[in-house]
Amino acid sequence: MNQKPLAQAVADASQPVSTAAILLGYQQKWVADNSAVKVIEKSRRIGLSYAEAADDVLYAASDEGANVYYISYNKEMTQGFIQDCAGWAKAYQAAASQIEESVIEADDKQILTYTIKFDSGHQIQAFTSNPRNLRSKGRPGERLVIDEAAFVDDIEELLKAAMAMTIWGGQIRIISTHNGEDNPFNTLINDIRAGRYDYSLHRVDLDNALADGLYRRICQVTGQTWTREAEVQWRQQLINRYKPNEDEELFCIPALGGGSYLTRVQVEACMADAPVLRFDGTREFNALPEPARRDAMGDWIREHLEPVLRTLDRQRRHALGQDFARSGDLSVIAPMEIGSTLHRTVPFLVEMHNVPFKQQEQVLFAVGNGLPRLCGVAIDSRGNGSYLGEAARDEWGSLVDQVMATENWYRERMPKHKARFEDGGITIPKSDELLEDYRAFTLVRGVARLPEGKTNKAGTRHGDAAMAIVLADSASDMDGVEIEFTPAPRPGSHNDDDGDNLNLSGFGIGGGAW
Repeated sequence: MNQKPLAQAVADASQPVSTAAILLGYQQKWVADNSAVKVIEKSRRIGLSYAEAADDVLYAASDEGANVYYISYNKEMTQGFIQDCAGWAKAYQAAASQIEESVIEADDKQILTYTIKFDSGHQIQAFTSNPRNLRSKGRPGERLVIDEAAFVDDIEELLKAAMAMTIWGGQIRIISTHNGEDNPFNTLINDIRAGRYDYSLHRVDLDNALADGLYRRICQVTGQTWTREAEVQWRQQLINRYKPNEDEELFCIPALGGGSYLTRVQVEACMADAPVLRFDGTREFNALPEPARRDAMGDWIREHLEPVLRTLDRQRRHALGQDFARSGDLSVIAPMEIGSTLHRTVPFLVEMHNVPFKQQEQVLFAVGNGLPRLCGVAIDSRGNGSYLGEAARDEWGSLVDQVMATENWYRERMPKHKARFEDGGITIPKSDELLEDYRAFTLVRGVARLPEGKTNKAGTRHGDAAMAIVLADSASDMDGVEIEFTPAPRPGSHNDDDGDNLNLSGFGIGGGAW
């Protein structure tokens, strides 16, 4: 005879149920763990969210408990969780309201929420996506549940905000299957294992769940007769359905590179020794009058930049990209050589921190006018970057693309840029900071882009150098035509038959402009 589904059986119970009588061993271990922060890497569809719902209802319904906030990456998961909570509330005979559905405004978008209120004065509130107003949460004892964390947009920023909840005795529960080796969720798992964090870590793969009775429970719920042979067959059928992703989906083994858009191996394989020139705008430098700053920057250009420019191949076309920042992040200039086989090479990088607009313009012009056969320039022209974008346009005219990096722009550019690494068609400077910048690119709604906030562990970068190279790559694909001309000699120069004594100036000059 077919038995009722487990959730229905629980909901129909005439007496309060025991959670331990319903949950399997690994679910019980998860619920029993009262750590301030606990994390679980798990197989698909083993009932962890169901167990979490059971615990959350008890917590919110208790006078000693507090509010519970739940976040997942899609509407269906959120609805499923809140319905599980409603079922458990009925099973526990906990006095609770019906599910309330509402919409909140956050970051110019609407987020659907579901709420169950308890007579204790607490509530369970489930969000369909990451709300920025999470930073306002964190009253004593409040709990945050992040479900399928590896698939939530900008998980690192979410965790930053979430950790504040622990200050007043709050709790954080992070549940997920894996989504790639370089995903921040897997990085968190590895950091916990390395002892960097004292969070509690659980792991339940398919075989762990089967050992604790998962298939027996499935048979119980669906009215089937359990046998060892049937379980072995069911396991193999499940593995076959998930191929070729069975390791990640069922056995907690993250796939290579599924989190970051580009893997560490791909990026490192395209790295070679090349200089990274850095200039830090100190307080003393920025306090100087502009003419004095111009002279000081001119000295730096002559000492550090011009020797590198002189090493470039005068026969090759060059493009240029700049990711602009004034003080918070780095402002990075990336030249790019286009080889005879169309191989792209970044011969050096210029990284500036806290440098005034006029001196950034000074360095940008020195680089651009010193590049042989300049054929394209792409400048990040969002916000204050519009100043340099306009200045570059005045200097180089139609060679300049004033880029507003929208989602559509990323959608068009990033697959082409990724293909350079996959095909070995690009060479970039060997730098750990640049590697971190590239690993910051992640898929957001299916589009590779940089997340909001800092992207390195030191909190000093926002993918700046990688973005400058992406812009340079975009500029290298432009249809701009280099300008060929012979400049007139400056007053006081001597023009001989060989032209060796000409003091050249202007972009497009084979010998650079010094």
